[in-house]
Amino acid sequence: MVDDPKLVTSSQMDKWTSEFNSWDVCDQMCSNLFRYTKFAYQKAFKWAKSSKEYIKRAGYVMMAALAVGDKKASDAKLERFYPVIMKGSTDERNFVRKAVNWALRQIGKRNKRLNRSAINVAEKIKRIDSTSARWIANDALRELSGYFGS
Repeated sequence: MVDDPKLVTSSQMDKWTSEFNSWDVCDQMCSNLFRYTKFAYQKAFKWAKSSKEYIKRAGYVMMAALAVGDKKASDAKLERFYPVIMKGSTDERNFVRKAVNWALRQIGKRNKRLNRSAINVAEKIKRIDSTSARWIANDALRELSGYFGS
């Protein structure tokens, strides 16, 4: 986990991510190193498509970390994650489902506009016929509703 983000390569990120075997290592790597690389957004989208649990989790953790940490990102840039979040909402694996939820909530806590759009996405997710999707939506709605006093 100790590395210079400017020196981290795309293939290094993929190799390290392929070796994740616990949620805490995944979260720490993504939050404290990978999000600072020039590949962060690319990897969020790529990894979220994986069938492997911890690689997929890494994609959504990257989304959450970028929503919190990339202060220069436009709302539109973060909203590009919504279709991927919606797709991931039906994954029943606990570590994936929690990361999908985390990504949606962090985007929705960034500002009032994103809060409204994240609530709209949560409402759409709530209508998906999936136990995981309903859990994600209900948890996100509970946290995001009224977050900015509205």
